[in-house]
Amino acid sequence: MLIFSTSWMATYTYADALVVTKAMKASTIAEVFIDEESIRVDFEVGTADLASFQNLLPDEFYEKFTGKTTPLKERWKLFFEKDWIIRADGKSLAGSVRSIVSEKRIVRDEISGDPLLEQPEDAETVVRIKLHYPLDHLPKTISIRSPLKPANETQPATIGFMCYHNGLPVNDFRYLATEVTLDLYWSDAWYSQFRHRNYQRQFNAPMSVFFYVEPYEVRKEIVVRPSDLQEWIDLGLVDKKFIPVDQQEMIKKRVAQFFAEQSPVIIDGKIVEGRLDRIHFIHRSLRKTGIIEPPVDLDVASATLGVIYTYPVDQLPDEVTTKWELFSPKIQEVPAVASDEAGGLPSNLTPEYPELTWKNYLTNPTVPQLVPVPLPAVPSSIDVPILSVIAAVLFFLLLGMTIRTQANSRILIIATLGVLVGGIACLPFAKVSIDNPFAAPVTLTDNDSTEIMTGLLYNTYHAFDHHDEKRIYDRLSKSISGDLLSEVYLETRKSMEVKNQGGLQISVKEVAVNDLKQLNQPTSQQITFQCQWKVAGWIGHWGHIHRRVNQHLAEITIAPVDGQWKIVAMKMLDEQPLDLPTDATAAR
Repeated sequence: MLIFSTSWMATYTYADALVVTKAMKASTIAEVFIDEESIRVDFEVGTADLASFQNLLPDEFYEKFTGKTTPLKERWKLFFEKDWIIRADGKSLAGSVRSIVSEKRIVRDEISGDPLLEQPEDAETVVRIKLHYPLDHLPKTISIRSPLKPANETQPATIGFMCYHNGLPVNDFRYLATEVTLDLYWSDAWYSQFRHRNYQRQFNAPMSVFFYVEPYEVRKEIVVRPSDLQEWIDLGLVDKKFIPVDQQEMIKKRVAQFFAEQSPVIIDGKIVEGRLDRIHFIHRSLRKTGIIEPPVDLDVASATLGVIYTYPVDQLPDEVTTKWELFSPKIQEVPAVASDEAGGLPSNLTPEYPELTWKNYLTNPTVPQLVPVPLPAVPSSIDVPILSVIAAVLFFLLLGMTIRTQANSRILIIATLGVLVGGIACLPFAKVSIDNPFAAPVTLTDNDSTEIMTGLLYNTYHAFDHHDEKRIYDRLSKSISGDLLSEVYLETRKSMEVKNQGGLQISVKEVAVNDLKQLNQPTSQQITFQCQWKVAGWIGHWGHIHRRVNQHLAEITIAPVDGQWKIVAMKMLDEQPLDLPTDATAAR
């Protein structure tokens, strides 16, 4: 197992300015489902809010709360008329109770509100209530008023709230206000939204575009719904409800070709030809964004594509810009973010201001370079000019013959001098490396060892700042011996790719050796250390910037090779992600 075999998937931070309300942890949860035939409401009512729903409770529970004996049917009618009111186009709807049962609470993710895959056995017991409201037409608006607390009828009950229209979430988990109004877009539920901005989804834009600018590469990412692209390109989605798996590759190919000709990228005043790096159907939530793998049939209304184009640069540019041209009556704003190592600068592209521009305002940008590694004090090998050695042997043989005999002495002298001159001329050529017989066992101070190891690890990771395979190999060869080179290349490239993002590569920013212990005695030119080090990096994708920090422990052997220190052997002992605090680096 090599040093770089770790996965970078384990540690998440969130780059968006997320509004986390903890509404999914409210005592009562209300989920409202709106379709063409009806409105369904599912309640989880906790003990703290039972009084607000007393008119729905069986007689024995109602009597405990109020001391009264009002018939259940009368109380249900009162609940739909005064406690929980739903209006369609301003008219109150008549609802009915489908079921009231006692069940375990559904425990939800504290960021997204999605139910946890593994539910705890000791979850709180709640009263689960299902209500039903038939619809006789497709309303343009739906208003919802929540129950009031009996002790204070000016304040609503504390309810965590989610609403869905034709299966699509209209909002993220929020606390339900006294009354909210929803405008319904029946031809495309994606555009249905509450009138109050606090109840809009975090990811409600049908299109968005992002720049990521690094010293050797500019990346442009586009997130788009294929159904919205139908206005400009035929993807075969008209009147379709689902995108089957067998049509997804065709759609990706057409979308990639379409965007290759749209919104050219201009770097320092010149249009630069990009390369399609990848295109995937993706899922987005407050918790994380990732590719959909393996492929599944997708709902047309919610299907989302992520498209990435890369543009090579020789150095950090001064300016990168593109002009967005895809606007329509429905799409008048396109969220955009231009990011660099300092974070992201968000903006909204409009028909009046359609340009996304990044400018280099970095006062001291990081341009990764190979760091110097101290050289071995004594060379471990000597380069021997083999032709010159052969010439030297011939020279001494001929010289001996010349001394012993007088016959043809002139010819021998000329031959001897010729071999001597030839041997000298061959000194720079045909050299063979052999072990240095005068090299003493290597000894290093603690400071030297740390400096050497840090440099070798840093240079190995930063070889992948380049995106050309030959340049990566050339840089790796300065830190890794030839026997390990191919294996390290493959393992490192694989490990630096984030699997659930389709292979996007981590950009390493810091390599720090925390602990270093020499394991062997200095009896040879090779030294083995137990080394613990930390690697910090970031990845920008789909509008997010995520940091990653991992810690490694390995046995690493170094030795002088070709006049410099290189890693010649390695055995991984441990690797683990380090927890990071949530940071919002998408906006600066």
